[in-house]
Amino acid sequence: MLQKIASQIQKNKYAYFFSRLLALLLIVIVLDAACGGILRYFYFRQSSGWNYRTTYALEQTTDSLLIFGSSRAVQQYHPEVFENKLELSYYNCGRDGNFNLYNYAMLQAVLKRHTPKIIVLDFMKAQFKENPAEYDRLSILLPYYKHHPEIREIIHMRGPFERYKLLSASYPFNSTLFSTLTGNMAFNEKRNPHIKGYVIFDNTWDKPVKTITAPPPAYTIDSTFLRLYESFIQDCQKAGVQLYIVCSPYYELSPFTDYSIEKGKSIARQYNVDFFDYSKDSILISQQALFSDSMHLNDEGAKVFSARVAEDILRRSRR
Repeated sequence: MLQKIASQIQKNKYAYFFSRLLALLLIVIVLDAACGGILRYFYFRQSSGWNYRTTYALEQTTDSLLIFGSSRAVQQYHPEVFENKLELSYYNCGRDGNFNLYNYAMLQAVLKRHTPKIIVLDFMKAQFKENPAEYDRLSILLPYYKHHPEIREIIHMRGPFERYKLLSASYPFNSTLFSTLTGNMAFNEKRNPHIKGYVIFDNTWDKPVKTITAPPPAYTIDSTFLRLYESFIQDCQKAGVQLYIVCSPYYELSPFTDYSIEKGKSIARQYNVDFFDYSKDSILISQQALFSDSMHLNDEGAKVFSARVAEDILRRSRR
């Protein structure tokens, strides 16, 4: 009898424990859903800043000419020049510090709802170099995971457990709290201005041109970056988009060739895609006043460079 009572008490303890655990789990789920809903609401209410521009590029732009790339795209392709010379509407889909993975995800989202006439993909040295940080920066795209299945395969590359973490409603916004706050404030539009995704830098680089006398060290290639670059070309061609790949100038003098640039050119040739390499352009490099730093042109430089690119596009389109 006593044994039966003890057994029943033990069962009751287990039942009590699991009922409390279930209640706690439900509270966590409800809180996560509530916090996630609030964060999502304010995230997509932003009217300025990087997140706003990414949202606009992913979900709204219907412009005929789109620019893809990192800060070298954001800062060096002047909208007024391209619109005047090519007579096409313009938007810059680039984002600082983001390269192969971001570009390809952005392309998938854009092509799902819109077919631009021309895409310009800015290319840079060491584009295919192994870079673990590039995978981590996919956190930028987490807020779009729920409603953009076309980019999920790329986001899953961030880590083996990413798809499970994204079951949480608040997880996609964990690293966006400050940017979401500022993006909802009117002053941020003045603090972080842009013209159709193009960001103006009007300072002038005050250091002499860098002269490279020794070959740069070899680097390991990320095969995923190579594959996505080729897929970017293929997807543009399937969609009927005219793609131009452009390596913008560096303020340096070097007799050496970069492996990624040479490989990028080779792949582009296979698909009959124009690759404009201005990385060592003597006319641009001879004018220090056109540069903001050793890797970026300033606003005046962007106008000069954009005119060159637009003219080359016009010339190739008439072939």
